Amino acid sequence: MKGLKAILFFMAVSPLCFAIKPEHEAVLKQLHMPYGFKISIYADDVPNARQMALGEHGVLFVGTQDGHVYALQDKDGDGIAEQRYTLAEELYLPNGVAYKSGALYVAEVNRIIRFDEIEDHLDNPPKPTVVFDKLPSDKHHGWKYLKFGPDGKLYSAVGAPCNVCDPEDKLYASLFRLNADGSGFQVLAHGIRNTVGFDWEPGTHHLFFNDNGRDHLGDDVPPDELNQWTGSMQHYGFPYCHAGTISDPEYGAKMKCGQFQGPVWRYKAHIAPLGMRFYTGQQFPEHFYKQLFVAQHGSWNRSVPQGYQVALVKFRGGEPFSEQAFISGWLTASGTALGRPVDVLQTPDGSLLVSDDKLGVIYKVEYVK
Repeated sequence: MKGLKAILFFMAVSPLCFAIKPEHEAVLKQLHMPYGFKISIYADDVPNARQMALGEHGVLFVGTQDGHVYALQDKDGDGIAEQRYTLAEELYLPNGVAYKSGALYVAEVNRIIRFDEIEDHLDNPPKPTVVFDKLPSDKHHGWKYLKFGPDGKLYSAVGAPCNVCDPEDKLYASLFRLNADGSGFQVLAHGIRNTVGFDWEPGTHHLFFNDNGRDHLGDDVPPDELNQWTGSMQHYGFPYCHAGTISDPEYGAKMKCGQFQGPVWRYKAHIAPLGMRFYTGQQFPEHFYKQLFVAQHGSWNRSVPQGYQVALVKFRGGEPFSEQAFISGWLTASGTALGRPVDVLQTPDGSLLVSDDKLGVIYKVEYVK
């Protein structure tokens, strides 16, 4: 059954050591960044790398959509994670990972599980504890992003089980949170087609989240969305209205766009904005402080592909006002995708890590001027 497959744990198995592949080094030479920045490969051979979480002792945890959860270590401090541990496999799209108080939380499609004292048992991971198991099991938009909020609660979302539909169960297309022990489940917002990335703005502590717009309305419609949740129950329009102003041709007659909360920023259509982080480190120049880095995974159904970059969404007074490319070059002039960024994570020294599920690598971005 979905989500109930046996979990295979690697008991007392040595970690996998690896070197950076020459073809992946070649991709680095195609990437473009602002002057003064350097990008390198922090970890190679991390198949289908998706969301990342950092442990308190420097271990990087990586979720995937191929059933595996990994732990990466840079034991010699040379800036490259040379060891990879496989913590579990045969999980149900374990896209989301979050870390708190020594435990790794993993979001599968239909449940959230927890590995206790994980950094002390990388080569002999414990049997997980089921934190919450009452989520829908639909695979379509079922993969989840998982993160602890400023309130200490776990946040995630349930995507719509379709391109566009109006499910009877209102748990679909929603944002939710719960306590770390699985209690206190609470739906916070509705009308969210598929968010796989969110973060809290450092000044206001408001939650900003990406939402991937519906398909098959054309190359440039509807825009993907950056939305803001400020603490009250809100509805963001799906499936009736897209990007705040575009009535759905099938469902739009039921409810008008003016009834819903519109986005605070509109991306280009089909770029698939996923993981995002507000920068709070000290390494980058001051004008990057409290600005938003967004992994744009790239379009799959557009006649001319777009996205395939890490964008910088600039904020002023807690609101976005512009967007520009920060890392580009994964999409070639011929339309070939060399890689697909998924998540962005800040490290304690102020560097950024970026996951790439196409190449199966983790990049490290530093300011070296």
